[in-house]
Amino acid sequence: MSPTGPPDATAGEPAAARRPRWGALALAGLIGIGMVRQGLSGEADGPPQPGAGTVLFPGDLPPDGPAPPPLPRSAPARVAIASLDVSAPLLPLGLDKDGWIEAPPAGAPRLAGWYAGAPTPGENGTAVIVGHVDSLSGPAVFYGLGALEKGRTIRVTREDGRTAVFEVYGIQVFDKRKFPARKVYGPTGRPELRVLTCGGPYEAGSGYTGNVVVFARMTTAGGTAPRSR
Repeated sequence: MSPTGPPDATAGEPAAARRPRWGALALAGLIGIGMVRQGLSGEADGPPQPGAGTVLFPGDLPPDGPAPPPLPRSAPARVAIASLDVSAPLLPLGLDKDGWIEAPPAGAPRLAGWYAGAPTPGENGTAVIVGHVDSLSGPAVFYGLGALEKGRTIRVTREDGRTAVFEVYGIQVFDKRKFPARKVYGPTGRPELRVLTCGGPYEAGSGYTGNVVVFARMTTAGGTAPRSR
C-alpha cells in the first residue's frame, strides 16, 4: 500500500457519481530512467525544471472572474500544449494492486494518461493527466513540461466533441516523499487540471526524486456535444 492508503470513494453518493479523495494519489510508475543523465541523448543537462517564483497552490491565487460552467463527464481523448509542441492521445489509468496510480506504458513514450478515478477534464473538480519525461529512446511526451510558463494554454479534446481549454497559473517540483497530495489535487469549486511528470534531482537506481506539477484552471470550452437521440 502507499504510505497513506489509496484514494477512497465518498460514502453516500451513487456509484456513478463517486470520486476518490486525494490523500494518497502517488505516481510511482513515473520514476524516469535518467536517460539524459547517462549520456544517451544530446540533452546533457536533463529535462527543464520550473524556475523559482512559479509556485501557486489553488487557494493562493484569486481567479480572474467567475468560473465557466462545468461540463458533464466525458472521457478525454487528446491533450495539446502548443507552446511545448505536445499533442498526445490519452489512455485511461487506474490504480495498481498497491493503491498507486498506474503509469502509461513505458514502451509508448509519446502517450499520456488520465486518471479515470478523478473528474474528467472540464468537470467540476480536479482532473489529472500524467506522462513520462524520458525513455530509453529519448525524451518522452512531457520532457519539456518543466519549461511551461504561467498563462500558457492546455487544450483537452473530449470524446463528446467538446474541447476544455485551461490556463496555466502555477508550476512546481515536489519531492515524491513529501508530496502534498491534498493541496495539489483538492477541489477548488471550479474545473481544474493537473499535469504531472517526473522531475527534480536524478538518483541512480531509483530515478527522479520529484514530480513536476502544472496547475491550470478551465477558461473556456469549445465544440458541441452530440445531440441525444
